[in-house]
Amino acid sequence: MNDQQADAAQAKPGVALERSGAVAVIAFDRPKGLNAFDEATRLAFLEHLRTVQDDDDIRAVVICGNERSFNVGADLKEFMGDEVSGAEIKQQLGTEYFPAYDAIGRMPKVVIAAVRGPAAGIGMSLALQCDLLVMGENAYLMSPFANISLCPDGGANWLLPSRMGYKRAFEAAIECRKIPAKECLELGLANRMVADDDVFEEALGWATDLAKRAPLAIATTKKAMRSSPGMSYQEIFALEADMQVANVDSDDFREGVEAFLNKRPPQFQGR
Repeated sequence: MNDQQADAAQAKPGVALERSGAVAVIAFDRPKGLNAFDEATRLAFLEHLRTVQDDDDIRAVVICGNERSFNVGADLKEFMGDEVSGAEIKQQLGTEYFPAYDAIGRMPKVVIAAVRGPAAGIGMSLALQCDLLVMGENAYLMSPFANISLCPDGGANWLLPSRMGYKRAFEAAIECRKIPAKECLELGLANRMVADDDVFEEALGWATDLAKRAPLAIATTKKAMRSSPGMSYQEIFALEADMQVANVDSDDFREGVEAFLNKRPPQFQGR
């Protein structure tokens, strides 16, 4: 992002947080490691997500990588020798990865993944956990865990079957095959596919447009749809009714109706 786009920026090891109006951009920047997660990157990523989650002026988030890669998962150099145990990996997943990925699902803002190159391992899980996914035409998703005798993690065993169905998800996981952008689009894993050089601008433009839309509508729709897999039709119906109480009583609802009747663009304030 250039100086004109960003009005604030915060750099940390391996990942940066920038601001473009009401849109936050979290960008991985470990080019030599294809943006793999090391300890510093994991901690910085979690901190940045907590920052944007708590900032009411931020209405949309874009997560991206540098030009070569989105994120290829855990840095395997950390696994060399006897330095990392299974218990330590469990601790990382529970206290570093999960809070970050859970924040994406829980924050009342739209989160868009902008994927160039590979999104692999727990980096694939990250891309799928985002609300929307824009991919470059040469980008791909990959679950390579079985190649090193691991099972998928980062929520991949929920994310992949829920989107692809069990049989295709299981095949992709145990065969560690690349899922190219075109197939991701066909399977419903991705929303848009554009030229590689246009991925970030497409995601940023989309986020900028969504940031102008009704924040309460985005927040409640996201909550309802992310809750629905574990709920019955009746339970979702009741949840919608409960959320609609606050929506109908909001200033934004009145602004939306007034703008519609007067044929002008609405100015939503998120309240």
